[in-house]
Amino acid sequence: MSDKIEMIDELKILIKPYIQDEEAYKNLHEDTDFIEDLKINSANLVDIILDIEDKYDIDIDNDSMDKMLSVKAALEIIKIKVAEK
Repeated sequence: MSDKIEMIDELKILIKPYIQDEEAYKNLHEDTDFIEDLKINSANLVDIILDIEDKYDIDIDNDSMDKMLSVKAALEIIKIKVAEK
C-alpha cells in the first residue's frame, strides 16, 4: 500500500471531476470534508466511492460508505478494505 501522501494524491485525481469549490480542492488535506468543504453532492459521492472501488479493486459496504465523508475517513476505509483482500 502506498504512503498517505500518495494516497491523497490518488484520491484528488478521483474526486477532481466532482468538486464545486476549487479553492478547497487546492488546499485539500486529511480533514477536508467532501460535502462541507468541496461541495460534492451525495450522488457524486456515490460516484467517487464507485471510482475508489474500481481503482483499488475493493468492495465498500453501505456502512463504510456512510462514513466516507472526509479525506481521512476515505483513506482509513481504503486501507482496511485493501488489507482484507
